[in-house]
Amino acid sequence: MRFGVKLLLIASAVVAGGVLIGFYVANLTTLQGSASYTIPVQQASGKPVVNLKIETVAAVGPQLSPNPDWVSYLIQNQKGAWIRRTVWKLPANATVHVTVYNFDGASGLRNPYLARPQGVDGNQVTIDGKPATGIDPNDASHTFAVPAYHLIVALPGVADNAKNQCGYAPCSLKLAHRTIQFTFHTGAPGHYRWQCFVPCAAGWIDGFGGPMQTIGYMDGFLDVS
Repeated sequence: MRFGVKLLLIASAVVAGGVLIGFYVANLTTLQGSASYTIPVQQASGKPVVNLKIETVAAVGPQLSPNPDWVSYLIQNQKGAWIRRTVWKLPANATVHVTVYNFDGASGLRNPYLARPQGVDGNQVTIDGKPATGIDPNDASHTFAVPAYHLIVALPGVADNAKNQCGYAPCSLKLAHRTIQFTFHTGAPGHYRWQCFVPCAAGWIDGFGGPMQTIGYMDGFLDVS
């Protein structure tokens, strides 16, 4: 086979591979793949307000997942139970007050820039009752990030020597945890992906496999309408 024909075949294969990868990535960014949860809405001065309570755990446990050792986000429903759903229905143009209870230890950020909160009111958060404009990148356990909103909040982890650490979720607030609070605002209706950027999937290549790329664990969507 002549060199020119071989080169053409190789180029065609590369283009085809690129197209397939493109379709795969596009599907990942739009596929819901998980049951959704509608956040209860209140009204303040005629505008929608929601209170979002979530927790992050080192191991989701056998009660909530067929993958009990996977790291995960959970959301608290109206009955106060913690459920494994990461697709949340929110109203458009709403104020969202977020409280995160983090029961996991530190993994550290690969990009220190992500240690400073962005896209939230005042570009600051409250950590264990104290205002903060950033954390030590080495102390990060997870992040809550909505790229379309230019929003990212790094969540500090529980100290390795902390007493009464949670083994399996759901985790009681009587156990060792960090409390992070912040406020952001939804805009126009849309389907917006949120995710964690800390490589916290132990046992997977570079820490980004398994739960890190599975809807219902460490990433999900904001369905804004």
